Amino acid sequence: MKLDLYINEANDYARDIRVPILHPHVAIIHYDEVGEIRHSLNRIDCYGIFLQREFPENLTYGIGIYHEGDGSLIAFAPGQIGGKRDDGSRRQYHGWVLLFDPVFIHGTEIERRMKDYHFFSYNNNEALFLNTEEKDTLSGLMANIRRELQTTDDDNVQDGIVRDYILLILDYCNRFYARQFKEMTADSSDILARFQQVLIDYYDKGRQRTGGLPSVKYCASELCLSPGYFGDIVRGALGESPKDYIRGFIIMRAKSLMLGGMSITQVSDALGFEYPNHFTRLFKQLTGQTPSQFFAEQREK
Repeated sequence: MKLDLYINEANDYARDIRVPILHPHVAIIHYDEVGEIRHSLNRIDCYGIFLQREFPENLTYGIGIYHEGDGSLIAFAPGQIGGKRDDGSRRQYHGWVLLFDPVFIHGTEIERRMKDYHFFSYNNNEALFLNTEEKDTLSGLMANIRRELQTTDDDNVQDGIVRDYILLILDYCNRFYARQFKEMTADSSDILARFQQVLIDYYDKGRQRTGGLPSVKYCASELCLSPGYFGDIVRGALGESPKDYIRGFIIMRAKSLMLGGMSITQVSDALGFEYPNHFTRLFKQLTGQTPSQFFAEQREK
C-alpha cells in the first residue's frame, strides 16, 4: 500500500496542512478554520481522534474501507493506517483533530488506562456516531485544549491541564460508545445469532481438526468485526465476554456428544482440544464436575 504521508509525530500532520504548532507533542486542529486541503493516506504513529461533520467516502480506517459519509468520530493508535489516497482534489472539512504522541502520556493515568479505551483498536464500520449534544461536548473539550495551548503562560501546569482534557475526551468516548451499544440492542440479536451460527459451522465443517478450538478472533473475522468491537457488543448484550460464550458453547456441545455415547477422549478430539486433560480441566471449571462425574450422574437418572 503506497502512503502519502508518514505521521511519525503529532505535529507532522499540522505541518503538512500548514497550521500553527502549539505544543511539541500535541496537535489540535479546527478544520473549519483551515480551508480546503488535499486528501492523504497516512501511517499514523501517534494517537489520533478525528471528530468531523462528515468523512470522505471510501476512507481507509483500520483494516478496511469506511464507506459512510455521515458525521462521526474515529480513533487511531500508533502503527495504524488511515485517510484517503491523494487524488489531487481538495476538500473543506469541518470538525476537530486531536493528535498526541505516546511520549506525552508516558507514565501518566492516560497510559495506564489506555487498555480500557477499546475504540483505538476498532476497525472499519465501527465508528462512533454522535448526536448533537455529544458532538458539542467533545468539540468544547477540544476547543478548551486549543485555548489552553494558545495561552502564553509558561508554567508547569499546562501539560497536566491538557492531559486532563484528553482523559475527559477518552472517557466521554467510552460513555458515548456505551450509548451506541445500547441502541444497537435490537441489531445485536442478529449478531448473536450469527455468532452462534459461526460456531456451529466451525464444527460442522471440521475446522477444529486443523484450527483447534474456535477463537474470538476467528469469530469476529467471520462477522467482519474487530475483536474489540465484537467483544463490546457481546458483553453489552449478554453480560459475558465472547470467550466465555464460546467456552459455554463448547461445554454444551460436549455434553450432547457424551450423551450420544462418545467417550471422553473422543469428545475431546471432536471438539478440537489438544489433550483430553485440557478438556477435563475446562469442563470441571465451568460445570463444577469432571466429565466422568457427569457421565455417572446421567446414568443414575
